Amino acid sequence: MTNAPDFNLRDALDATRAWDDDTIELDDELLMDAPFDELGESGYADGDYDDADPEELTVGAQELAERHALRRVASLRTELEDITEVEYRQLRLEKVVLVGVWTGGTVTDAENSMAELALLAETAGSEVLEAVFQRRQSPDPATFIGRGKVEAIREIVQATGADTVICDGELAPSQLRNLEDKIKVKVVDRTALILDIFAQHAKSKEGQAQVELAQLQYMKQRLRGWGGNLSRQAGGRAAGGEGIGGRGPGETKIETDRRRINTKIAKLRRELKEMRGTREVKRQSRRRNHIPSVAIAGYTNAGKSSLLNRLTDAGVLVEDALFATLDPTTRRTTTSDGRVYTMSDTVGFVRHLPHDLVEAFRSTLEEVADADLLLHVVDGSHPDPEGQIAAVREVLAEIGATKVPEIIVINKADAADPLVIGRLRSREPHSVVVSARTGDGIEDALRTIESELPRPQVEFDVLLPYERGDLVNRIHQEAEIGSMEHTGDGTLVVGRANADLAGELEAYAR
Repeated sequence: MTNAPDFNLRDALDATRAWDDDTIELDDELLMDAPFDELGESGYADGDYDDADPEELTVGAQELAERHALRRVASLRTELEDITEVEYRQLRLEKVVLVGVWTGGTVTDAENSMAELALLAETAGSEVLEAVFQRRQSPDPATFIGRGKVEAIREIVQATGADTVICDGELAPSQLRNLEDKIKVKVVDRTALILDIFAQHAKSKEGQAQVELAQLQYMKQRLRGWGGNLSRQAGGRAAGGEGIGGRGPGETKIETDRRRINTKIAKLRRELKEMRGTREVKRQSRRRNHIPSVAIAGYTNAGKSSLLNRLTDAGVLVEDALFATLDPTTRRTTTSDGRVYTMSDTVGFVRHLPHDLVEAFRSTLEEVADADLLLHVVDGSHPDPEGQIAAVREVLAEIGATKVPEIIVINKADAADPLVIGRLRSREPHSVVVSARTGDGIEDALRTIESELPRPQVEFDVLLPYERGDLVNRIHQEAEIGSMEHTGDGTLVVGRANADLAGELEAYAR
C-alpha cells in the first residue's frame, strides 16, 4: 500500500480547464533560453507564406513555400553536445571544392564558367569552400587535371575539411575512379550535379521519369563497387549466387546490376512513349483548331516563368535559382483583337547541357520545335549574355528548332547595364527589352508577339444571319476581323480566316 491520495477524475478535469486559455504566462528565464526570435518564431522558417491562406496562394507560391519548408543552412552542427538538452537542428550543407580546366577562350570565360558551377552547387544544396582552375591544352586523360594538380587539390580538401570535389566538365569513368582513389573524397562532375538538381525539382510524373531515365543512363557506365564485390562471379544456388533469373555461374555482379538498369531504362522509355502520345494528342487538337502556339525558351534563371506569369497570369513557381521549374506549363491567352493562342514555358538551358538530359526531355523540348513563335529570353544583367544566347541556340539546333521565328526578349532591364542592353539590341535587331519584375516593356512585348503570330491567309466578306452566332464566335476566336457591322439582315463581317473556317463561311459570301 502507498500513501498516494485517491484519484478523482472530476477534480483532474477541473484542473485542466485553464490550459485552453490563450493568455498563459511564461517564465522570463524560460523565454530567454528558448530558441525563438523576438517574433515568437524559430528563425528557421524561410518564406513569407506562413500566415497566408493556402487557398489564396497561386500554385507556384504554394510549391515555393513547400520547397522552402526545409532549407539546408550553414553553421549548424547536427551533433548534440548534451543529450539531456533539446536542440533544433537542420540539414548540414555539403562542403565542396570546385575544380575546372581552362582549355580555350578568355580568362573571363573561365571565370564565368566557374561562377556558374558555384551557383549550380549552391542550388544543389552545397557550400562552396574553394574554386580553382588551371590552363591546359586538353584535360588529362587519366585524372582530368594532371598528377601535380591532384596532389594540390588533395591538400586543399584536407585543409578546408571538404567532403566533395566537383569538376567543371564530364568525367570519364576512369577519371572519376582515379580522382576518388587519390583525393579520398567523393568526386562528381558537372553532369551529375545538374542531374541532382533536376531530380530535386521535378514534380510531374513525366518530369520525374525523364530525370530518372537520364540518371540511369549516366549511372550505367559508372557502376563501381567497394572492393571487388561487383566483379565477383555468381555461383548459382551454391555460393549464394543469383540462382533463378541470373545468366549463369559466370555472370558477375556488375553485369547483373547493369542488366537490371537496362531493364529499368526500357520500362521508363515505354512509359515516356505513352506520355509522349498524350502530349501529341494535345498538340494535334491545337493544330486542328488552328490555335497558334508561342514557346518561351532561354537560359536557366533568365526569368522565363516570371515572364509567363506577367504575360498570362499563370501563377507558376518563381525562384531566383537555377532550374527552379522543369515541368512545362501551357496557358491559353488572347490578343488585343480577340485571337486565341497558347503560351508555353519550357525547361531552362545551360552551357554543356548533358546529352542524356536532352534525349530524356526530347518530348518536352518538342514543344519548342513545333511552336509557331519562339520567345528567347536572355538575362540582360548576366556578365555574359552573348554566351547564354549561343548556348541556347546550340540546344535549339540539336532539337531541330532553328527554323522557328524567334524574338529575343532581354529581361531584367531594371538590373541590367544600359550599355549592355544597347550592345545586345545592336547584335539582335529583332528584340524587345522588358522587366518581368516591374512590368516595364511588357506592352511592347505583347504588341511584338501579336504582330509575329501567323495570320490567316483567306479573305472573306460575308453576311451571317443572326441564328449563326456560332460562326460569329469562331470568327472572334480563330479569324482576324477587319470590320464588323450589325444590319437588319444579319452581321456583316470582313476579314481573314484559315481555310477550314473560310470554307464554312463561303455559303454566306456577299
